[in-house]
Amino acid sequence: MASTRRRLGPLVCGRRSKWIVLGFWLVVMGVGFPLSAELTGAQDNDTASWLPGSAESTQVFEAQQDAFQTGEELPAIVVYERQGGITPEDQAKAAADAEAFAGVEHVTGDVVGPIPSEDGEALQVIVRVDPGDGGWFALGDAVDAMNDILADEPEGLSAYVAGPAGVSADFADAFEGIDGTLLYAAMGVVIVILLISYRSPVLWFIPVFSAFTALTAAQAVVYLLAEYAGVTVNGQTAGILLVLVFGASTDYALLLIARYREELRRHEDRHEAMAFALHRAGPAIVASAATVTVGMLCLLAAEMNSTRGMGPVLAVGIVIGLAAMLTLLPALLVISGRWVFWPLKPRFGSDEPTERGFWARTGRAIAHRPRTVWIGTSLALGAMALGLLGLNTGVIANADAFVDRPASIAGEEALARHFPAGTGSPVTVISNAGAADDVRQAFEDTDGIAEVTEPESIGDLVYMEGTLDAAPDSPAAQDTVEAVRDSVHAVPDADALVGGNTAIALDAKNAAARDSTVIMPLVLVAVFVILMILLRAFVAPLILVATVVLSFAAALGLSSLIFEHLLGFAGADTAFPLFVFVFLVALGIDYNIFLMTRVHEEAKQHGTRRGALIGLAATGGVITSAGLVLAGTFAVLATLPVVAFAEIGIAVALGVLLDTLIVRSILVTALNLDLGRVMWWPSALSKHAEPTAAEVADEPDEVTEEPRPVR
Repeated sequence: MASTRRRLGPLVCGRRSKWIVLGFWLVVMGVGFPLSAELTGAQDNDTASWLPGSAESTQVFEAQQDAFQTGEELPAIVVYERQGGITPEDQAKAAADAEAFAGVEHVTGDVVGPIPSEDGEALQVIVRVDPGDGGWFALGDAVDAMNDILADEPEGLSAYVAGPAGVSADFADAFEGIDGTLLYAAMGVVIVILLISYRSPVLWFIPVFSAFTALTAAQAVVYLLAEYAGVTVNGQTAGILLVLVFGASTDYALLLIARYREELRRHEDRHEAMAFALHRAGPAIVASAATVTVGMLCLLAAEMNSTRGMGPVLAVGIVIGLAAMLTLLPALLVISGRWVFWPLKPRFGSDEPTERGFWARTGRAIAHRPRTVWIGTSLALGAMALGLLGLNTGVIANADAFVDRPASIAGEEALARHFPAGTGSPVTVISNAGAADDVRQAFEDTDGIAEVTEPESIGDLVYMEGTLDAAPDSPAAQDTVEAVRDSVHAVPDADALVGGNTAIALDAKNAAARDSTVIMPLVLVAVFVILMILLRAFVAPLILVATVVLSFAAALGLSSLIFEHLLGFAGADTAFPLFVFVFLVALGIDYNIFLMTRVHEEAKQHGTRRGALIGLAATGGVITSAGLVLAGTFAVLATLPVVAFAEIGIAVALGVLLDTLIVRSILVTALNLDLGRVMWWPSALSKHAEPTAAEVADEPDEVTEEPRPVR
């Protein structure tokens, strides 16, 4: 027995080495905490960090930066509106404001205006803002200063900062403090669920501290990668990193703690119990983390810079979370001893309560008619998936991108009432100088373009802007951009390129659609290979992947109905299905791994059908708790005032709950009971004779209570 213990994990749970492990992680915390705090400052939220790498709009953006130094400038359109007509006092106020805007930090070039509308009820002032290295947050500071100047407008005059700069500043406000908001909300959710699950006022602290330590270390490493290795991190990636690492780490902690508690009933020495727990639960946890890591790395195949940059960042976070849960967590548990489970301390030699619990009874109920159960469950999930028919994906208009209605959106609506809809967000064209006149003519003659500026020449290139008739964030504007591209590309020897905000949105939509068709199959293949290696079978991995895909479709369909009929969202971003797919397939397969590794272990002694019942009984409670934790942490994203984040959070949370409560507990268990040993084909387990599902269902409870030898 002692030799077994020495072999299974002395570095993590040895009588002396546990203190070394704790000391190591305390040093990591001490070094990593100040570095993790710098991650926000290292974020790159400029336009280039989001664009599709090779798209035409990206080439225009880079040319604007290199040749025309206008790449990071965003126009703020200050709109003044008075029903019944602008007064001389209003005109004087707007003129004074224009002078004041010129002195605001980050404002560049000449302030244009005030320009009256044709109906005489509005004025606009155009202010160019260059945030420089400050990104979104510098932009927000500039817009805040402009709003301060607007604060004392005459009675009856409404004034708003709109245009690309105004909208971007409202996005910056939505993301400001995101890390703290998400962290505290996620911690609150996890603590509540752990208190309910363990019924211990003490135990929850150990997994939460371990997950917080993992998150701190992950953020510190990501900061170093962003600062010194050129890895791009933006606000979206940083927010999802926090939720993913905290949620996944807690999941791994729950699985290990459950197995440790089980082993404490079989072993008097807690060090030995932890060694066995690591030996038996470790492979499932490692396989789960490997699945998520590989799934995240598949994002490197994306064309969108924001999606591609997310891959290595999230993969690093999962690997660090795994390391903490397999080293720090066991050390803390062994140091603490059995008392940490108070008042439900697992005593040596006591019965395992899961053998007669809710999930044991659920498994026996399924065993009476497993085929009926899995067919019925599949049909129910398929019915939920029909909601996909109503899922509206595309580029979300600015007015629909926020959960609330910020001032910039009110300003956009005022602009649309009184000025050409495309004011402030022009289509930009760059071409060879020798073909400037022909390009300008082709540009100007395109339907949907109201007017085109005179070409600005620098060296061999010319730059011009065109005002759209349609709102720049509308499908009609994207159609116009495609028409402009057709027109100017046809000019001989012009090498014309079309960009601007609308072109960026169009290229992002096309890139996201391409990324989905490439990355989704990659993730499925990667998950399938990992499952084959883990389970040493072909049939079981194939079935497990199919169940997770069905769960994904059901979650997306149900989410679509909730978005449209309950929350009133106008649609989802083009990249939404890809993000939800990657998270749900990579994370959702975790619960199947947790269950099936236990079933595989038990099948060696009891056969597949008995093993399915024992595996469900033993893992049902912990997997349900893990699913609630992960669903709760992702649901925290729904607290942000940005529709795209709220939709990802809701959809992933729904998918995780479906995986936990229906797919893993009912569908996979029913398939195990119906197919039996066929699940393990072509391994040796598929050749073992075993009873039918009905025979297993009718066996007395003692079958699942058979003592298991300690090896």
